[in-house]
Amino acid sequence: MTARVDPPVDALPGVIVVTGTDTDVGKTVATAAIAAALAGRGRSVAAYKPTQTGVPTDAPADVTADMAEVARLAGVPTREGCRLAAPMAPRAAAALERAALPRLADHVTAVTDLAAGCHHVLVEGAGGLLVELTEAGETLADLALALPGCGVVVVARATLGTLNHTMLTREALCARGLRQLGVVVGSLGPTPSVIEQSNVEHLRRLPEGVLGVLPERASRLDPARFRQGSTHWLPGLAQRMGTSWRSNP
Repeated sequence: MTARVDPPVDALPGVIVVTGTDTDVGKTVATAAIAAALAGRGRSVAAYKPTQTGVPTDAPADVTADMAEVARLAGVPTREGCRLAAPMAPRAAAALERAALPRLADHVTAVTDLAAGCHHVLVEGAGGLLVELTEAGETLADLALALPGCGVVVVARATLGTLNHTMLTREALCARGLRQLGVVVGSLGPTPSVIEQSNVEHLRRLPEGVLGVLPERASRLDPARFRQGSTHWLPGLAQRMGTSWRSNP
């Protein structure tokens, strides 16, 4: 029997922040796929959502919060910072409900606590990089800066407009000196248009490249098939680890 060889611990950062070029680009499915792929390589993984909006605390069973979906698809432990009912940006949703948002330090503590017990913590943002998470107006970018050594994955669409949105997000990351791990295309159908194909190829030519392309409706797969598929959808993640999924004993 061939012994498992762990990838280098520092090949990927312990904390991976997952942001999007916009809302509804596939961040949750991308977070689940990354978690499943890492777990499939023997890495212990947890996921954290600083603020979940659009899901009330007493939500019915058919309304699924993002971290519950990550737990279902990837089979990893998850945690939320807070939950708000209004489907709005966190600060606006909190104001509507007269609810108090966690402080930036609270999020840092939650991520640090999770990181103490596993190889990787995935932090999924709300909306885009500069959406405000706290009453002080601090954003996911500020949270990333408060998590030394973290890296950022950008989830993007394949459709028209994605190049501008992706470049703006990358520029904001560069301006803050945040490490960019690569782009994940959140959804691509079996017969992509010429525009979608061109956009994906353009993203592949970025210095950090594309970690992978997730198939359309990936979240509708049963968890076992989702976890198996994640290793094929994210070949760039294996490269960041200095290994190949195919070498998994």
